[in-house]
Amino acid sequence: MTLQYLMDENVDPVYTKQLRRQSPDLVVWAVGEPNTPPKSTLDPEILLWCEANNFILVTNNRTSMPVHLAEHIAQNCHVPGIFILNPDMSIGETINELILIAECAFEDEYQDQIVYLPIPQIS
Repeated sequence: MTLQYLMDENVDPVYTKQLRRQSPDLVVWAVGEPNTPPKSTLDPEILLWCEANNFILVTNNRTSMPVHLAEHIAQNCHVPGIFILNPDMSIGETINELILIAECAFEDEYQDQIVYLPIPQIS
């Protein structure tokens, strides 16, 4: 697996716990843990951290994150990707989706993108 996830501080900790339990080889960190941005870090700073450390941000911030990403890119910066959780998906469905993405993603596949879960299935 090449993807690494940084869970936003507003994402329920059960996602981090279950991802680590179900896919121990997947790197999953959460804001506020050692070596991550501290809690209450502003979103633009989190995007800089994700860029520097090659982590995809997993968040439920549907409102301001698109604006922050646009500003980040306008400053000639990049981010490995942002996944926005879907409140209509169960925790189990979301965990399975994030594991599947991590197992199947190509390098830089989600760079500078916001992806709303679930990713559409191609028939």
